[in-house]
Amino acid sequence: MTDDLLARHRAVLPSWMPLYYDEPIELVSGSGRRVTDAQGRSYLDFFGGVLTNMIGYDIPEIREAVERQLATGIVHSSTLYLIRQQVELAEKIAQRSGIPDARVFFTNSGTEANEAALLVATNHRRSHQILAVRNSYHGRSYAAMGVTGNRNWSASGLNPLQVAWLHSGDRVRGLLARLSADEQVDAAVEDLREVLATQTSGDVAALIAEPIQGVGGFVHPPDGLFAAWKKVLDEHGILFIADEVQTGWGRTGEHFWGYQAHGVTPDLLTFAKGIGNGFALAGVVGRADVLEAVPAISFSTFGGNPISTAAGNAVLDYLTEHDLQANAARVGAILADGLRAAVGGLDCVAEVRGKGLMLGVEFVRPGSGEPDPALTTRVFEACRAGGLLAGKGGLYGNVLRMGPPLTLTEEEAREGLAILIDAIRSSAEVAA
Repeated sequence: MTDDLLARHRAVLPSWMPLYYDEPIELVSGSGRRVTDAQGRSYLDFFGGVLTNMIGYDIPEIREAVERQLATGIVHSSTLYLIRQQVELAEKIAQRSGIPDARVFFTNSGTEANEAALLVATNHRRSHQILAVRNSYHGRSYAAMGVTGNRNWSASGLNPLQVAWLHSGDRVRGLLARLSADEQVDAAVEDLREVLATQTSGDVAALIAEPIQGVGGFVHPPDGLFAAWKKVLDEHGILFIADEVQTGWGRTGEHFWGYQAHGVTPDLLTFAKGIGNGFALAGVVGRADVLEAVPAISFSTFGGNPISTAAGNAVLDYLTEHDLQANAARVGAILADGLRAAVGGLDCVAEVRGKGLMLGVEFVRPGSGEPDPALTTRVFEACRAGGLLAGKGGLYGNVLRMGPPLTLTEEEAREGLAILIDAIRSSAEVAA
C-alpha cells in the first residue's frame, strides 16, 4: 500500500515537496508521543510534525474540545460574526504575550502570521525596508520568503520588500563564530549600525528575527543580543518582530517565549505550529497602536475559526495546567546533557545546541569543519531504523533537529537518547 501511495503521490503532487526517508512512510495512527506507520511499525516521535504536535497525539482534552464545537454544527462562520472561542483564546494569548495593550490577529499558518506582521510594520512606519537575519526562515509567501536568509528555501528572487541582512548567531562558522558571547553581541551591534548607515535610507520599518532559527538548524545567538539590538532600533523608531513560530509556548524550557531570554519586549510577536496541536492556527500579537496600522478592511476567512480556536484553547489550558514549560526544561536537559556527554566529543560532531525541547546536532567532516550532509542523512535514517523520528535542517542540511512534544516523559527521553547515541556512533564508524 505504501509503494502504491508513493507512486500516486508522485503522479499528482509537485516534485519540490520533499518526503522524508529513502523509503517514505505513511503515518496512520498516533497516541501520546508515538506514531504507527502503514506497515504497523511504531516510532517514538521526536519531531512532532515539525514542532507542531506540541501536546502529542490523541489527547482527550483536545479531542473533546473539538468534538464539543463540532456538535454545535458550526465549523465555520468567518470573522464577520463573533466567535466566542476566538475571543477567549485572544484574551489568553494577549495576557501571556508580555506585550502591553496587546491585540491579536489570527491566521492559518506561520507564513501568514509573518506576512501579517510585515504588513502591519510597513504600514505603521510607511516604509518597505526590513532588517532580517542570515540563515533565517519565515515562510513561503513572497514577503516572508523575501526575509528568509536561506537560499534552499528561497524559491524566487522576487521581493516586495527592500531587505538588509544581519549576521546570525552561528557559533560554528561565520565572521562572528570565534568570538566570546559578549564579543559576539558587541560585534553584532556594530554590524547593525553599519548596515543601517550603508544599506538603508534610514526609515526602516522593522527587524524580524527568530530567537532560535528553526529551519536554520536551531542556531541561536547569545542571550541579550535582541536587547542590544533593540537599543539601536529604538534610536531610529524601528519596530522589532519576534518570530516565535517554533520557539513559543514554553518549548525552550527557560521561558514561555524565546524573546524573553534577551530581556526585551517585541513590538510584534508571531505564533503558529504548537498552539493548534495539528489544527491550522497561527497569528500575530502586538501593541494596539502598531497592530491597528492597517488602512483598509482585512480579515482571514479561516483564521481563528471555531474549530481551530477550540483546539487552541484546550492546548493552552493543558500546557498551563501541566506546566509543560518546566517539563521541557527538565526533559530537554536529559537529552542535551546526554548527547554532549556521549557524542559531543566526536570529531564529526561540531556542536550540540538548543534549549529545552528544541535541540540540534551539527555534523561536519572530521578535521575540516566542512558540513557533512551525507553523514547527517545516515544518522537520520539510522534513527528511523531504530524506531525514532527526527528532523533535518541547517543551511547546509547537516543538522539533525529534535522538537518532541512537550509532554515527553523522562523515560521516553532516555529511550530516544539511546537510539540517537547508537545512530550517531554507528554512522560515524561507517563514515570513518
